[in-house]
Parts: sequence; C-alpha cells; structure tokens
Amino acid sequence: MIATVIASAPRRASGSFFGLAYGDALGKPTEFLTVAEIVRRYGPAGPRELTGDPALVTDDTQMALAVAWALHDAPAYAPEAVEPLLRRRFLDWAVSPDNNRAPGMTCLRACAELDRGTRWQDATVAGSKGCGANMRVTPVGLLDVDLDTLAGLSQLQAGLTHGHPTGLAASELTAYAVRLLRDGAELAELPGLLAGRAREQRMVYRADWLGDLWQRPGVTTPEQFIARGWDECLRALDRLDAALARPDDGDDPCRLTGEGWIAEEALATALLCALRHADDPVSALARAATTAGDSDSIAALAGAFLGATHGMAAWPPAWSTRIEYADQLALLATPHD
Repeated sequence: MIATVIASAPRRASGSFFGLAYGDALGKPTEFLTVAEIVRRYGPAGPRELTGDPALVTDDTQMALAVAWALHDAPAYAPEAVEPLLRRRFLDWAVSPDNNRAPGMTCLRACAELDRGTRWQDATVAGSKGCGANMRVTPVGLLDVDLDTLAGLSQLQAGLTHGHPTGLAASELTAYAVRLLRDGAELAELPGLLAGRAREQRMVYRADWLGDLWQRPGVTTPEQFIARGWDECLRALDRLDAALARPDDGDDPCRLTGEGWIAEEALATALLCALRHADDPVSALARAATTAGDSDSIAALAGAFLGATHGMAAWPPAWSTRIEYADQLALLATPHD
C-alpha cells in the first residue's frame, strides 16, 4: 500500500527535513539503551509512534535547523558569507535553554572556542569525526546548487566543529545522497553512486572553503589529508555492500555497519536501515531506533533519505503537527519542494 501511495513522491524536501526530525524523535528515548531493553519497552518492531505533544527531538534536529537558518539567511552560498552565519547559529544553539538533549561534547567544545572569536580552523576539534558532522547536513542537500557548492557547504558546516577529514567526506556524501534521492535517483542505486563520488573526489581538497584546515602534524599535502576521509568512507560503504549481500536476519544493523557514533558509520547504518525497508519508511525508522548505537542519529539520517525518496506521503499525516519545531521545519523546507 505504501509503495502505491508514495509513487508520485510529492514534497521531497519537506519529506526529507521532517523525516530527519521524525527519526530523531523516535530514536531519542532509545539512544543509550540495549537492544534487549528497547524490545522489552516497545516490542520487537521497535518504536513506531511519536510520544509527547510536541514530540521532542535532540540536538541532531536542532543543529540541522541551525544549518538551515544559516543557509536561509546567506546572501550568497560562498564561504565568506556562510561561515559567520553558521558560527552565529551554532553559538545561539550552544547557549539555548533548549540545548538540554545530551548534546555532543565535540560541538560544545568547538562552540566554546568559536565564541572566543577563534578562527574556525583552530576552533574545530581536529581529531573528531563524530556523526555530529553529518547529522545536521541534510539542509545542504535540499538546495538547488551545483555539486561543487554542495560539497563546499557540506564540508564547511562540518568543519566548524569536526575537523577530521572523514567528518568532512561523510558530510558531503550525506548531502549528496539527499540531493540524488530528491532528484529522483533510486534508493537501491545509492551505495554505488556514493562510492563513485568518493572515488572521484578522493584527492580533491577544497581550499577555497577549508583554508589551511589540512595542516596537521604528519600531513604533508592537503590531498593526503582529505584522501584519508574518503578512504574511510569507502571502507564503510564496502561494509554496507557486504551487509546488503546477506539475508536480513532482523537483528541490530549496527553489527554489520557500525554503531553510528562516527560519521561514516552513521551514514552506512542509516542507509542499511533505509534500504532494508525502502517501501515502509516508518519501519525503517523503527529499525534504526532499535539499535545498540547512536539510535537518534541513525534514525534521523534514515528519515532524511526516505523522506527525500518518497516525500511527505512517506509519513503519517498527523506527525507533521506534533513534531517539535514543526513551524520551522515547514518554513525552511517548503521553498525547496
């Protein structure tokens, strides 16, 4: 039934942005639980209903909104225009009284340095490739921009807090995935398309967006720096391919593609959940939330991918008025539908 209803895929940008928030909300109460405890509380199908009015999200959605607002306010999609707006939105998030949803320490540490006026290349946590880099990048994938601009924006927004090259590469791949699906690519084609992009971009360092971020002890060239990120993403995509080649045993997907605390694993495991339940988006979110890993981030990314694929019809209609920040999600996504 779902496949028939969502065949026309209306409102893909809204479907993606709301889908991110829905996955985040479903994964929020399960993030630090074992699979056994999640099953005990919700049954073997996992959490499938939003709870609360509004249904609360985590820092994943809050920071995605920060990125979306920065892009909304930008007079041009150029590094000198976007970086100050991202900085301001991230700092506003850091001191917000609503920033009480177990925020990531990497983001908080970097924001503390940004607040001191530190140059972002020095403020970032250089060794972190946590999924905070790509959990918030979906709004970039919803823009009608060329692929070089999409790549630069994706890596810049990641780099302000997560300076590891894998965080940069995984963020670009996440936004690229949303872009491909919104433009009509088949979900099943996505792993191959992402691997192709990773190989194509392996030696591309975007100095106009990143400046001297690459300069680290032991790194001799910017190409050497960025290649590490793409190589780690390619290994994660290889694990995804291996997982998809096996029958689905219904168990925790994190066993096959990683727990999602780091950026490339969040991408791979979210894709695994989305591909296993391509025609049943709510089941995909429930599957992503029933994991031993970073359940809210995995489910948020799975929701972004499936919403970009199927549009708002992927989701129960009543959810759109019950999710926290519904007004902002609608305002920021609707112009891109």
